[in-house]
Amino acid sequence: MQIVLDSRSLKRGWAGRLRRVGFGLRGLGSRRSESGATLVEMAFIIMLLLTILFGIMGFGHALYAYHFVNHAAKEAARWAATNGSACNNDNSCNGAGYMNNGPATQANIQTYVQNHIPQGIVAANVAASATWPINANSPTICSAAVGTQPATPNYPGCTVQVQVAYAFNFIFPLLPTSSTTTAPCTQPGLCMSSTSEMVIVH
Repeated sequence: MQIVLDSRSLKRGWAGRLRRVGFGLRGLGSRRSESGATLVEMAFIIMLLLTILFGIMGFGHALYAYHFVNHAAKEAARWAATNGSACNNDNSCNGAGYMNNGPATQANIQTYVQNHIPQGIVAANVAASATWPINANSPTICSAAVGTQPATPNYPGCTVQVQVAYAFNFIFPLLPTSSTTTAPCTQPGLCMSSTSEMVIVH
């Protein structure tokens, strides 16, 4: 058996091999460029995903803080309304259960708010204040003496107003931290406040 190879067939064979090798190299370079583009795309996606994730956590914490401020003002006003000057008449201001030791003062209301601060709220950033405003429907005794009874702002029928403020700061640096203190807050930060007013019943 005799095999005859001419120059043309040899050239075609080597040319085919070179073309196949060339195609393989070009395919390898293409795969490398695609993997590099994938890494860049993944970096952008991760940055966007983390920004959204931290944003949800940060603003969720802010909503939690505002809910605390609103709830604390309502609860403190309700507590002050049941611990008015008349609670001494039946000796219910004995510190037992829900009652205070004597009629609730502004210091007592501030202590009540501080004692009901939940986890995740910075106690030093919480400020509470109480006033006994005189309204058009307030009894005379709220602002003036009646007979032998002196003026008693926390008498049943009078009004108590409680304001709770909280200086909020984001845990994650989503927004620049405020270095200014805005009333009624006593610490720098985003000032959240809520006011609740109730008529004293006891």
